[in-house]
Amino acid sequence: MIEFMQVNKAFGDHPAVKNLSLRLEEGAFSVLIGTSGSGKSTTLKMINRLVEPDSGIIHFSGQDIRELPLLALRRRMGYAIQSIGLFPHWTVAQNIATVPQLLKWPKAKTNARIDELMALLGLEPDLRARYPHQLSGGQQQRVGVARALAGDPEVLLMDEPFGALDPVTRGALQQEMRRIHQLLGRTIVLVTHDIDEALRLADNLILMDGGEVVQQGTPLSMLSAPGSEFARRFFGHSELGVRLLSLRRVADYARPDENVQGEPLADTLSLRDALSGFMTQRRTVLPVVDSQGRPCGSLHFSDLLREEPNDARAP
Repeated sequence: MIEFMQVNKAFGDHPAVKNLSLRLEEGAFSVLIGTSGSGKSTTLKMINRLVEPDSGIIHFSGQDIRELPLLALRRRMGYAIQSIGLFPHWTVAQNIATVPQLLKWPKAKTNARIDELMALLGLEPDLRARYPHQLSGGQQQRVGVARALAGDPEVLLMDEPFGALDPVTRGALQQEMRRIHQLLGRTIVLVTHDIDEALRLADNLILMDGGEVVQQGTPLSMLSAPGSEFARRFFGHSELGVRLLSLRRVADYARPDENVQGEPLADTLSLRDALSGFMTQRRTVLPVVDSQGRPCGSLHFSDLLREEPNDARAP
C-alpha cells in the first residue's frame, strides 16, 4: 500500500529521516514508535505530503505520490491528530461531514454516513447537534476519528491521537480502534510514544531511532527477540516479561476439559489480565469461559511461564 524508497528529509542542518526504506502493507495496523526526534511523525506526514521529502520516492498504491494531485491524494487518506482540530462553530454532524461535502456527496448519503460512523464510534445520536465545546475530550476525539473516516479513505493516518486523554478514556478508544480496524480492514498508520499503546494496537510495529528503522515486525516477535541493545533498552528490559504477557491470550494457554472453582477468566483476556485475577483471588488455578460464558477449561498460574501456546505443543 505504502512504500518508502531511500527517502531523506532534513530541517536545516538536522536530518529527520535518513535513507528510509519501508513497506507498509495494505490492511495492516502499522505503528511507528521511537524516542523524541526519531523521525516517526515526519515519516507519517510525508505520506500525505504535509511534509515533502528532500529525496527518494514514496509510492501509494503503486504510484509516486508526487505524481498525484495533492488534494486528490489527501482525500484518499483520513488524518487524525492529538489536538483533534474540530471546527468550533460547527456541530458534530457538520464536522464529520467535512470531507463528504468536499466530495459533493448527496445529502442523504452524507447523513447516512454520519449516522453510521457515530454508531460505529459509540457516539449517541443526540450529540449530532452539539458543538465541540459541549463534548468531553473522549467524545471530541471520537468525532475527530469519525471525520477522518467519513470520506471512506483507503488509509487512516493518526499522529499521537490519544496522547491528551486520561488513561481510562485512552484505553477505551484504543479498544475502539482495534474493533474498527477488524470491522473495516482499513490500512492504518499510527504514531505514538506510548509503548503499551503500540503493543496493544499494532499488527506491524516499526521502531525508529535517529531517522532510521531499527527493527520491524510483530509486537510479539520484537519483544521476544529484540534485535539490538537499543531495542532492549527501549522496550524496558525489566518489563519485557509483563509486556509479553499482555500480547498472549488466555484462550491459547487454557487447559481444556478441566473444571475448577473460582471467578472465571474470559478466554479473550490477556495473560497480563489473568495475572491480576490470580492475585485478586489468591488462587493458583482459575476456570476459563468463552464469549458465551460457557466453561471451556482452566488456566494454571504456572501456565503464565510457558513460552508456547497449547497448539504449538500439540503433536
